[in-house]
Amino acid sequence: MRWMPLYAIFILSFLSGVYILTNIREFYRRREALISVAYLTFLGMILFSPISFDGRSVYFMQTGVGRVNLYRIYYDLGFAENVVLTVPLGFLIKKNFSQISLINIIPIGLMIGATIETAQYYLSHMFLINRSSDISDVISNGIGVLVGAVLVLAFEYAHERRIVIESK
Repeated sequence: MRWMPLYAIFILSFLSGVYILTNIREFYRRREALISVAYLTFLGMILFSPISFDGRSVYFMQTGVGRVNLYRIYYDLGFAENVVLTVPLGFLIKKNFSQISLINIIPIGLMIGATIETAQYYLSHMFLINRSSDISDVISNGIGVLVGAVLVLAFEYAHERRIVIESK
Protein backbone atom coordinates (compact mmCIF):
# COMPACT_ATOMS: atom_id res chain seq x y z
CA MET A 1 0.00 0.00 0.00
CA ARG A 2 2.75 2.47 0.87
CA TRP A 3 4.39 2.00 -2.53
CA MET A 4 1.29 3.08 -4.48
CA PRO A 5 2.50 6.67 -5.02
CA LEU A 6 5.76 5.33 -6.46
CA TYR A 7 3.89 2.97 -8.79
CA ALA A 8 1.73 5.88 -9.96
CA ILE A 9 4.84 7.98 -10.62
CA PHE A 10 6.44 5.19 -12.65
CA ILE A 11 3.27 4.60 -14.68
CA LEU A 12 2.90 8.31 -15.47
CA SER A 13 6.58 8.54 -16.38
CA PHE A 14 6.37 5.49 -18.64
CA LEU A 15 3.29 6.82 -20.42
CA SER A 16 4.93 10.24 -20.81
CA GLY A 17 8.04 8.62 -22.26
CA VAL A 18 5.99 6.60 -24.74
CA TYR A 19 4.09 9.73 -25.78
CA ILE A 20 7.33 11.67 -26.27
CA LEU A 21 8.98 8.89 -28.27
CA THR A 22 5.99 8.43 -30.56
CA ASN A 23 4.95 12.06 -31.09
CA ILE A 24 8.05 14.28 -30.95
CA ARG A 25 10.21 13.87 -34.04
CA GLU A 26 12.79 16.64 -33.61
CA PHE A 27 15.85 15.18 -31.86
CA TYR A 28 16.63 18.14 -29.56
CA ARG A 29 13.03 18.63 -28.43
CA ARG A 30 12.70 14.89 -27.81
CA ARG A 31 15.92 14.79 -25.80
CA GLU A 32 14.87 17.81 -23.75
CA ALA A 33 11.44 16.29 -23.06
CA LEU A 34 12.92 12.93 -22.03
CA ILE A 35 15.43 14.60 -19.70
CA SER A 36 12.58 16.62 -18.17
CA VAL A 37 10.53 13.45 -17.59
CA ALA A 38 13.56 11.74 -16.03
CA TYR A 39 14.08 14.70 -13.69
CA LEU A 40 10.40 14.88 -12.73
CA THR A 41 10.37 11.12 -12.10
CA PHE A 42 13.40 11.44 -9.82
CA LEU A 43 11.78 14.42 -8.07
CA GLY A 44 8.55 12.47 -7.57
CA MET A 45 10.45 9.48 -6.19
CA ILE A 46 12.30 11.61 -3.67
CA LEU A 47 9.26 13.65 -2.62
CA PHE A 48 6.33 11.24 -2.71
CA SER A 49 7.65 7.79 -1.83
CA PRO A 50 9.24 6.17 1.22
CA ILE A 51 12.62 6.39 -0.52
CA SER A 52 14.86 9.08 0.95
CA PHE A 53 18.46 10.17 0.80
CA ASP A 54 20.60 12.28 3.08
CA GLY A 55 23.18 13.40 0.54
CA ARG A 56 25.38 10.34 1.06
CA SER A 57 23.06 7.33 1.02
CA VAL A 58 19.66 6.18 -0.16
CA TYR A 59 17.40 4.40 2.32
CA PHE A 60 13.80 3.31 2.85
CA MET A 61 11.88 5.18 5.52
CA GLN A 62 9.91 3.31 8.15
CA THR A 63 6.13 3.21 7.98
CA GLY A 64 4.61 6.28 9.59
CA VAL A 65 2.80 9.57 9.13
CA GLY A 66 5.75 11.95 9.44
CA ARG A 67 5.76 15.24 11.30
CA VAL A 68 4.63 18.79 10.60
CA ASN A 69 6.62 21.98 11.25
CA LEU A 70 4.86 25.23 10.40
CA TYR A 71 6.79 27.59 12.67
CA ARG A 72 10.53 27.04 12.82
CA ILE A 73 12.81 27.51 9.81
CA TYR A 74 15.94 25.37 9.80
CA TYR A 75 18.88 26.41 7.61
CA ASP A 76 20.72 23.11 7.48
CA LEU A 77 21.93 20.60 4.88
CA GLY A 78 18.32 19.60 4.16
CA PHE A 79 17.51 23.22 3.31
CA ALA A 80 20.38 23.36 0.80
CA GLU A 81 19.39 19.97 -0.66
CA ASN A 82 15.84 21.23 -1.26
CA VAL A 83 17.15 24.33 -3.00
CA VAL A 84 19.36 22.23 -5.29
CA LEU A 85 16.54 19.75 -5.89
CA THR A 86 14.19 22.42 -7.28
CA VAL A 87 16.65 24.52 -9.31
CA PRO A 88 15.98 22.41 -12.45
CA LEU A 89 12.25 22.89 -11.89
CA GLY A 90 12.68 26.66 -11.95
CA PHE A 91 14.83 26.27 -15.04
CA LEU A 92 12.08 24.26 -16.77
CA ILE A 93 9.34 26.69 -15.77
CA LYS A 94 11.20 29.78 -16.98
CA LYS A 95 12.40 28.08 -20.18
CA ASN A 96 8.93 26.86 -21.15
CA PHE A 97 7.01 29.93 -19.90
CA SER A 98 9.42 32.74 -20.77
CA GLN A 99 6.71 35.41 -20.45
CA ILE A 100 6.59 34.92 -16.66
CA SER A 101 8.61 37.64 -14.92
CA LEU A 102 11.03 36.98 -12.07
CA ILE A 103 8.70 38.79 -9.70
CA ASN A 104 5.94 36.31 -10.58
CA ILE A 105 8.32 33.35 -10.25
CA ILE A 106 8.62 34.00 -6.50
CA PRO A 107 4.96 33.25 -5.61
CA ILE A 108 4.92 30.41 -8.14
CA GLY A 109 7.95 28.85 -6.41
CA LEU A 110 6.34 29.26 -2.99
CA MET A 111 3.07 27.76 -4.26
CA ILE A 112 4.98 24.80 -5.71
CA GLY A 113 6.72 24.31 -2.36
CA ALA A 114 3.42 24.54 -0.47
CA THR A 115 1.79 22.09 -2.90
CA ILE A 116 4.64 19.60 -2.48
CA GLU A 117 4.47 19.81 1.32
CA THR A 118 0.68 19.50 1.35
CA ALA A 119 0.84 16.48 -0.95
CA GLN A 120 3.48 14.92 1.29
CA TYR A 121 1.23 15.45 4.30
CA TYR A 122 -1.77 13.79 2.67
CA LEU A 123 0.21 10.96 1.09
CA SER A 124 1.92 10.37 4.40
CA HIS A 125 -1.43 9.91 6.09
CA MET A 126 -3.04 7.93 3.26
CA PHE A 127 -0.13 5.62 2.38
CA LEU A 128 2.09 5.87 5.49
CA ILE A 129 5.14 7.00 3.52
CA ASN A 130 6.48 8.87 6.59
CA ARG A 131 7.23 12.17 4.84
CA SER A 132 7.48 15.34 6.90
CA SER A 133 5.87 18.63 5.98
CA ASP A 134 8.05 21.59 6.82
CA ILE A 135 7.87 25.34 6.27
CA SER A 136 11.64 25.30 5.67
CA ASP A 137 11.05 23.08 2.65
CA VAL A 138 8.45 25.48 1.24
CA ILE A 139 10.91 28.37 1.45
CA SER A 140 13.86 26.36 0.11
CA ASN A 141 11.77 25.05 -2.80
CA GLY A 142 10.73 28.61 -3.62
CA ILE A 143 14.36 29.74 -3.55
CA GLY A 144 15.37 26.81 -5.79
CA VAL A 145 12.70 27.66 -8.37
CA LEU A 146 13.82 31.32 -8.33
CA VAL A 147 17.50 30.36 -8.75
CA GLY A 148 16.59 28.11 -11.69
CA ALA A 149 14.69 30.94 -13.37
CA VAL A 150 17.59 33.34 -12.82
CA LEU A 151 19.95 30.80 -14.40
CA VAL A 152 17.78 30.69 -17.52
CA LEU A 153 17.98 34.48 -17.81
CA ALA A 154 21.75 34.38 -17.24
CA PHE A 155 22.22 31.73 -19.94
CA GLU A 156 20.02 33.66 -22.38
CA TYR A 157 21.93 36.88 -21.69
CA ALA A 158 25.30 35.13 -22.13
CA HIS A 159 24.11 33.48 -25.34
CA GLU A 160 22.85 36.77 -26.79
CA ARG A 161 26.08 38.51 -25.77
CA ARG A 162 28.15 35.79 -27.43
CA ILE A 163 26.16 36.15 -30.65
CA VAL A 164 26.68 39.93 -30.66
CA ILE A 165 30.42 39.53 -30.05
CA GLU A 166 30.78 36.86 -32.75
CA SER A 167 28.87 38.97 -35.31
CA LYS A 168 31.33 41.90 -34.96
